[in-house]
Amino acid sequence: MDCLARREHSVLELRRKLAARDFDSAEIDATLAGLQADGLLSDARFAEAFARGRIRRGQGPVKIRLELEARGIAGELVSEILDGEDWAALANAARRKRFGQNPPREYRERARQARFLQQRGFAMGDIQAALGADADDED
Repeated sequence: MDCLARREHSVLELRRKLAARDFDSAEIDATLAGLQADGLLSDARFAEAFARGRIRRGQGPVKIRLELEARGIAGELVSEILDGEDWAALANAARRKRFGQNPPREYRERARQARFLQQRGFAMGDIQAALGADADDED
């Protein structure tokens, strides 16, 4: 309960923490099943809270998906949570926050900003939209 009082956890995360404290695996299974039955432990609730926090920090869907799957969240649940977001707009907001309002005009600066967004976990289509892909057509 101490772990859950601080923040939401996935079932896998909590299982790992309890195993690290040398609890018996049968006891861990029973405890986790009881917490899930009481609604105190939910992968869906954890994944939603985790994704919202990462989105607020300006991270993209690729990075969020990898982090959620590493924490034991099923791919279908991850897709359900990440679908419906306007990732191009979020990539543009992250770009504007870091580099200012105007999109880059020079190739070198476009590449720099694209790398930044890629490291944040945005897909190439969203990066191109954020950088104003039609800026290349004007040059």
